[in-house]
Amino acid sequence: MEKYDVIIIGAGAAGLFCAAQAGQRGLRVLLLDNGKKPGRKILMSGGGRCNFTNLYTEPAAYLSHNPHFCKSALARYTQWDFIALVNQYGIAYHEKTLGQLFCDDSAQQIVDLLMAECEKGRVTLRLRSEVLAVRRDDEGYLVQLNGAEVRAGKLVIASGGLSMPGLGASPFGYRLAEQFGLRVYPTRAALVPFTLHKPLLEQLQTLSGVSLPTTIEAANGKRFKEAMLFTHRGLSGPSVLQISSYWQPGEFVTIDLSPERDLAAFIDEERQARPNQSLKNTLAKPLPKRLVDVLQSLGTIPEVTLKQLNAKQQRELTESLHAWRVQPNGTEGYRTAEVTLGGVDTTQLSSKTLEARDVPGLYFIGEVVDVTGWLGGYNFQWAWSSAWACAQAL
Repeated sequence: MEKYDVIIIGAGAAGLFCAAQAGQRGLRVLLLDNGKKPGRKILMSGGGRCNFTNLYTEPAAYLSHNPHFCKSALARYTQWDFIALVNQYGIAYHEKTLGQLFCDDSAQQIVDLLMAECEKGRVTLRLRSEVLAVRRDDEGYLVQLNGAEVRAGKLVIASGGLSMPGLGASPFGYRLAEQFGLRVYPTRAALVPFTLHKPLLEQLQTLSGVSLPTTIEAANGKRFKEAMLFTHRGLSGPSVLQISSYWQPGEFVTIDLSPERDLAAFIDEERQARPNQSLKNTLAKPLPKRLVDVLQSLGTIPEVTLKQLNAKQQRELTESLHAWRVQPNGTEGYRTAEVTLGGVDTTQLSSKTLEARDVPGLYFIGEVVDVTGWLGGYNFQWAWSSAWACAQAL
């Protein structure tokens, strides 16, 4: 039977980085994954360019039942540390918006970086390795694979969440946590598009592909100011993905369709200059024309000229456009979600080492843990930070 110092399950962002760091610290590391190649989610991320971190990473950008948990790891391995590593490999990158850093070329460069780091640490990587069972005894952990048994003193779970099942996502990490007596918070899809109820969906069908800047607010008061996209299933775009992590089924979201411009003041200005212009043509200047057409067909926008528009109509119209209330039917679920909310209860882990407090030698890192970042590189940074913190302790 092969013996290692550490076995890491999951060759995604967190698993690869933890394996590399542990190997470079002189440990014999076995990294296991059930897929054909490592870093599959990395390759898919950021439209194939990998949004590998965010310049503005801070604990406030993370959701968790235990919001202080992420502070230690994020402070000890920061976005600047990972950026320095990217620079070391000569990978060209750019800031897209709001501190989001993307590779100029391809996400493959980040996977290549991680694989090169694993090679430096002499990590043994085994793909297409399904973990059938895990046992713990006096010597550590016995992992039964399809066709072999391997042993290590320490075991790191970096198996990710349930998002993107097409890339091999599974509940393995949650089941293993429960096997060893750890609590797991209920999970749900996050950073995910909304679906809409049928009447509204049918009314908005012709808007598929239309994008516009918005401010979107959840029932709990959380707000995001980013673009929104109409799709053939409902609503998407950065603002919607962000707010989906805070939305609860049955709640409404409130959308400002013109966050940059006070529409009441704009209509007043236009009325002074062009009183005979139709309201519809006026609103097609700050808003997408297709959206204005649909809102007029729904009766939201009256069929009048500016001089015919009375004060009550104008007030009701501008209120509805600056605070459009929508009740999503649900979300598109794990199939298109970028991450998973919930997971292994962090009160049972050390925030410094990511080790289970009551199960010596068992560690949980990355998305499997109940720490979920905003859209824009925050979840990759949690992967790097939690992996690094864990590797120092191994």
